[in-house]
Amino acid sequence: MDVSSDQIADPTLAEMGKNLKEAMKMLEDSQRRTEEEDGKKLSGDIPGPLQGSGQDMVSILQLVQNLMHGDEDEEPQSARIQNIGEQGHIALLGHSLGAYISTLDKERLRKLTTRILSDTTLWLCRIFRYENGCAYFHEDERKGLAKICRLAIHSRYEDFVVDGFNVLYNKKPVIYLSAAARPGLGQYLCNQLGLPFPCLSRVPCNTMFGSQHQMDVALLEKLIKDDIDRGKLPLLLVANAGTAAVGHTDKIGRLKELCEQYGIWLHVEGVNLATLALGYVSSSVLAATKCDSMTLTPGPWLGLPAVPAVTLYKHDDPALILVAGLTSNKPADKLRALPLWLSLQYLGLDGIVERIKHACQLSQRLQESLKKVNHIKILVEDELSSPVVVFRFFQELPGSDPVLKAVPAPNMAPSTVGREGHSCDALNRWLGEELKQLVPASGLTVMDLEAEGVCVRFSPLMTAAVLGTRGEDVDQLVACIEGKLPVMTCTLQLREEFKQEVTRTAGLLHVDDPNWPGIGVVRYEHANDDKNSLKLDPEGEKIHAGLLKKLNELESDLTFKMGPEYKSMKSCIYIGMASDEVDISELVETIAVTAREIEENSRLLENMTEVVRKGIQEAQVQLQKANEERLLEEGVLRQIPVVGSVLNWFSPVQPSQKGRTFNLTAGSLESTEHTYVYKVQDTGVTPPQTPTGTRTKLRLPGQKPFKKSLRGSDALSETSSVSHIEDLEKMEHLSSGQEQEALEANSPEPQPGAPAPQEAEQTGTFQNIAQGPEDDRPQVEEPENLR
Repeated sequence: MDVSSDQIADPTLAEMGKNLKEAMKMLEDSQRRTEEEDGKKLSGDIPGPLQGSGQDMVSILQLVQNLMHGDEDEEPQSARIQNIGEQGHIALLGHSLGAYISTLDKERLRKLTTRILSDTTLWLCRIFRYENGCAYFHEDERKGLAKICRLAIHSRYEDFVVDGFNVLYNKKPVIYLSAAARPGLGQYLCNQLGLPFPCLSRVPCNTMFGSQHQMDVALLEKLIKDDIDRGKLPLLLVANAGTAAVGHTDKIGRLKELCEQYGIWLHVEGVNLATLALGYVSSSVLAATKCDSMTLTPGPWLGLPAVPAVTLYKHDDPALILVAGLTSNKPADKLRALPLWLSLQYLGLDGIVERIKHACQLSQRLQESLKKVNHIKILVEDELSSPVVVFRFFQELPGSDPVLKAVPAPNMAPSTVGREGHSCDALNRWLGEELKQLVPASGLTVMDLEAEGVCVRFSPLMTAAVLGTRGEDVDQLVACIEGKLPVMTCTLQLREEFKQEVTRTAGLLHVDDPNWPGIGVVRYEHANDDKNSLKLDPEGEKIHAGLLKKLNELESDLTFKMGPEYKSMKSCIYIGMASDEVDISELVETIAVTAREIEENSRLLENMTEVVRKGIQEAQVQLQKANEERLLEEGVLRQIPVVGSVLNWFSPVQPSQKGRTFNLTAGSLESTEHTYVYKVQDTGVTPPQTPTGTRTKLRLPGQKPFKKSLRGSDALSETSSVSHIEDLEKMEHLSSGQEQEALEANSPEPQPGAPAPQEAEQTGTFQNIAQGPEDDRPQVEEPENLR
């Protein structure tokens, strides 16, 4: 297979292959050749005029590389394109080769395009077991279905070419879509065909028996009969061989029988059609080979970039096929198959089957591993051949059936079940995002299902060939899931306790945010908080900003962040996930006390301006009054310039330095006489103590805040645990004794029945005399003291 460019007779083809190889090497090189100047970097993103002299190929490719990858310092390399490999180079070569082939003369071009189209159609029909079919190649995956709908309309309405939409007015066509179909597919078909939306009929999925993502065949038959009775024409049915969400396959065999009974065109699409290339195929997917048309997407399945999708169909009238737009006489339309024609020859039949088989083995490997993991529910249709694995984290509720793990207990309130579902949805969304970052080669997708909630999907058929997913990546994915489970389980268990503790605490409001995966969300209600208003609260935002700073300074294992409330613009504190046992009561008490302290401090600062202004005015009044009193004491003669000087010389006045000082702590105006007399500034009133919690928890050395006590922990050793617990008990005993002594010392009134201090002193003296016969001097001296 290795042929050098020197052996190619056509020099243009040889030069094209050489240029493509050099261009791809330059674009895939992640390292910069040289560091450009800052001015050149800035001007590279600014559109400018076209240069008159032109540029060489290297400069143009360098510009393309800069636009593709951007600056190295802007963002990490995760946003770069993947290495597409040599098979990707072949597919890209097909586009360049198509432009060169279009320059040939008409006869050679016709022969070459016919050969390319016929070969590609034959290979695809044999690989995917669709015998005697035709192929239509298109860029948009939905475009092939739109062409098939046109073909079905022309086949069922013979006068449509002549009378147009007047024929459809008398007998409206109906297109049946599953409720699990791709979002927006029905709207796209109506826009392309010019049909009103009532021409679409959405078929519900099973509710009682079978998969909840499969089309309900019995209900479909009832809809068809009702449409026929109303004078409508059932035209086309779109079935799924692997739904877009969870990869479930409809009962295509029964749907085919129903379509044959009522003359309806059956079209099948889905990722599970790729398994038709394998040796073992499930019966439900194998029934798709009998349908009227199917859409394949070999590009993602085989990891081929810029490869068109293919719609295989069967029809006997070439004229109707041409009118529907499924075939074209233009060579450019036939050359769409050229990249796929080159890629299929490069991979070969064994390479195609091996890639699809590898993707299915990855899904089976993940499925078998997740069966052994607790708190993980797998949503698969067929455990033996499902190429798509959808899973989610769940917490078993009390009284639930261990077999049906996701079914809640019947005695539980619906509100409780709803809260548990919202909590699990937030945790599953967090789990999916974390796994996508930890194992980027897995190609995971986070999706929200109507019945199950938020789930994580692993579809290697669509991602493995492009991302190069291996078995080791699946093992790493399972290990990451097992590592995240304790965090999610612990967080979910603490949610209800946190809500109850916040509800019992004055000044705190619990906020139900279904999108937050942490322990919970809390908001502090300050004195001026308008509970009925949903607008932004500047005072509350200032308090929560200070609270967030204080909480982050504690250096605990919990993460705190501030953001707007779920249903309003008011600020809240969001508490992250917990990986270990957390003392919720201490956490809530710390939040309440810290927020109250910040509010009091902020209120003091806000009132400081007004207090100082009033103090200055009062000081001015008092100083003016003191000046008037001084004038009265000195007399009028001392105020006359000459007489006052003579009088002051004979009888000087004792100077008195009087002023006023403002005590910010007490908020009062005081005299400065004490300062000038004793040369010491009076401190005034003692400032109030900082508010603290009702109880102060003593921690062991190295224990972080909000951790539960280590009493009764089996993880500690016998010696260390006993010694640490004894130390903790001694510290608690000493602190309680000190608090008791402080309370007794600060109590101003004696308890009723207790002796007075003097009586207690005398009583204690007599007790010392009675209990101390060993010492002679106290017995002689103490009676003298009593006199």
